[in-house]
Formats: sequence, structure tokens, C-alpha cells
Amino acid sequence: MNALGWLIIIILGYGALALWVAHIMRAFRFGNKKLAGILLALPLLLLLIAGLIPGVLRAPGIELLLLGGTVAISRALFASQPLVPIKETRPALLHLVLITGSALFLVPFVWMVITSVKEDTQMSKFPPEWIPTQQVKIQRNGKAQGLVKVKFGDQLKAAAVTETFTDGTLQVEALDDATLTKRLSRADVEQVRHFDPVWKNYPDALKFLPRDSKFGLVNLQNTLIIAIMSVLGTVLSSSLVAYSFSRLRWPGRDWLFGLVLATMMLPDAVTMMPRFLIFRSLHWIDTLNPLWVPSFFASAFNVFLLRQFFMGIPKELEDASRIDGCSYFGTYWRVMLPMVKPALAAVTIMTFINAWKDFMGPLIYISSPEKMPLSYVLQLFNSSHGSEPGMLMAATTLVMTPVIVLFFFTQKYFIEGVTLTGLGGR
Repeated sequence: MNALGWLIIIILGYGALALWVAHIMRAFRFGNKKLAGILLALPLLLLLIAGLIPGVLRAPGIELLLLGGTVAISRALFASQPLVPIKETRPALLHLVLITGSALFLVPFVWMVITSVKEDTQMSKFPPEWIPTQQVKIQRNGKAQGLVKVKFGDQLKAAAVTETFTDGTLQVEALDDATLTKRLSRADVEQVRHFDPVWKNYPDALKFLPRDSKFGLVNLQNTLIIAIMSVLGTVLSSSLVAYSFSRLRWPGRDWLFGLVLATMMLPDAVTMMPRFLIFRSLHWIDTLNPLWVPSFFASAFNVFLLRQFFMGIPKELEDASRIDGCSYFGTYWRVMLPMVKPALAAVTIMTFINAWKDFMGPLIYISSPEKMPLSYVLQLFNSSHGSEPGMLMAATTLVMTPVIVLFFFTQKYFIEGVTLTGLGGR
């Protein structure tokens, strides 16, 4: 089937699913539970009859049956309503598109986690296998032998691998008749496999780290120091500078703010060498200082972001704090910062993630293994054990886990808006 045919099938599928979901939403909105239940059971019925449809026509056939069945059932049980539920169709289609996009973005992460618990031999197969399996082992003569299926004559029999030769061939022996033996290549035998994740990839990945790293705990400590100090420095310095640019009046303020924004157009490659020379003159090479000290000098993007939030706070709140005797810093600390908590949370999360995954900084400034963060250690692990994808993906999963946990606990701050209410009586 050509690309145009697949495009038509995809569009038809989205249309059928959107109409089906829309009819279910409308049924629940009107309290018609009978119609909703029948529509929910419709895909199960289609799965049962899918085997009766020829392979080439199976996908469009199921889509047309879903579309026609939805319309027919709704017309029979809810004839008083329009054929196409206008109010529900648009959100149903939008959610289907968003779910599809989310699934596409999740595929690399799911593949990484699955690969981390698979055998290396399972990773080279095409088409790829999504379920981690291992060969079934049986105990024979005090040894664990792999279970395979081999043809002896015209019969397919279960056999055990009794010996593996240096040329890659296998010696197999039938389970029901020890006299039946064969020496075959791996391509001529079918392994009997069952679901069994290879969890040992995770401890094995930690064992390959240098002993001085204490199974990666030293590198984790370095990464946490860099990330936490970067967060503290960025939040404090950027919010203080943003408050000055947004709430205080002083000569040249707007001109200097434009100059700060202009620094965002400078690529890192331009400032890389000057920064290195500065840190070398301070004798900070091969220390963690160059990785977190610059965060205490604010960043243009975070200053711009926080300035926009500060400018949205009513001036009356600031005036009230000044009447109560607050200084400029007291107003900033006691009034302004609590008002921009969502923005501070977003800056905190983004800074933590950027510091956690930073690779270029450690590559330039760090040379001692005991001072390396996790991102640099992962690159070294890839260089020495790149031929073992199971352990490499296990190490990658371990490094990514804290960031993923942080995201799940703080994701609402990425989408939470700031609601600033006016004063009473306005």
C-alpha cells in the first residue's frame, strides 16, 4: 500500500474514533448509560470479527464498521439528537491528536526502559521485540540447559542445548529420547522463551563504575551539589535583578535591560574561551566551582521571565508594604517573591534539569574521576561499554530517574498560570 493509501486510512481512523468518542461523551452528558455502555462494547465486538476480514482490508474495514456501527446504534437509541454531536466532536478529535503526540514522544523513553531489561541477543532482532524474554532453562544432569525446539525428521520436538561450540554451533538432545542428538547452527533452532526481565543489568552497570565512585554515589553527590547550588544561585540572583528592572526606577534601567537581553544572542562558543581563562586564573580548573558559581550572576532568560511576572503585580501591594515600613529588599522578599511562586517554581525546575544533564561544562573543567557528575560518567560508560546496550540503557535509566520523578511531582508548575487579583472594591 502506498503513502496516499496509508494517509487515507489514518484520516479515516481518526474520524471514526473521534465520532465514536463524541457519541459516548454525549450519551454520558444526557445520562443515557445504556447507549454509552453499548458504544463502549462496540470495539470488543469488532475485535472478534476482525479475523474474518482479509488482511489488506482489515484496517479500513474495522474503521468503517466502527463508524457505521456508532451511527446506527446512536440513531436507534437516541434518534432525537443530531447524527454528529457538534459540541463533543471537536474536543474528542483534539484529545485524540494530543494522545497520539504524547505516545510518539513516549516511545523513546519506553524503548530505553525495555531495552535496559533485555538480553543483548534480543536487541539485534528485526522487527524489534518489545517484551523482554529469556530462554527457558531446565535442570538436566545437574546442569542448567537451554530449552529449544528442533526438527528431528518430520517431527518438531523439545530439546536441550547440551553444549555450545566455539564456532557458534549448538549440540542439542531431544528430551524424550536421549539418542536423538544434533549439531546445529543457532538459526536452525527455535528457542523456547518466556517473559523474564534481565534485572541484573542494573547492578552490573553499577559494578563497572570505578571503585572510587562507590557505585556512583560520589558522582551523584557531585551532581546534586551542582544542581542545588545552581538552583539557589539562579533563583536568588535572577529574581533580585528582575525585581530591580521591573519595580525600581533608576537612570539607564531600560537601556541596561535591553543590553541584558542582547546577551541571549551570544552563542556559548563565543564566551567559552574567556570563561575558561577567567576560571583558570582563579585556579578553579578541576573543581566544581565553574559549574555553579556563574548561576549567582543571573541569566538573561530567567531575568526576562521573572520581570514579566513582577510587572503584573498591582503597584498598590508594593505601596502598602512601604507604608507598613518595609524597605526595598523587605518588599522584594516578603511581598514580591510569594506572589511569583509559580514562576520561581518553573525557573527552579528548568535550572535543576539543565544542571543535572549538563555535559559540556564538566567536559571542559573536570578531569579527576572523583569530581565527575553523572552526565560525564555516563559518557565514559558509553565509550567503554557501548557494545553492551542492556547495561548502557540501565545506566541511562538510573541517571534519568531522578529527573523523571521530579517532573511527575512538579509538572503542574509548568502549566500553572499566575492569577493576580485586584484590590477589594476595584
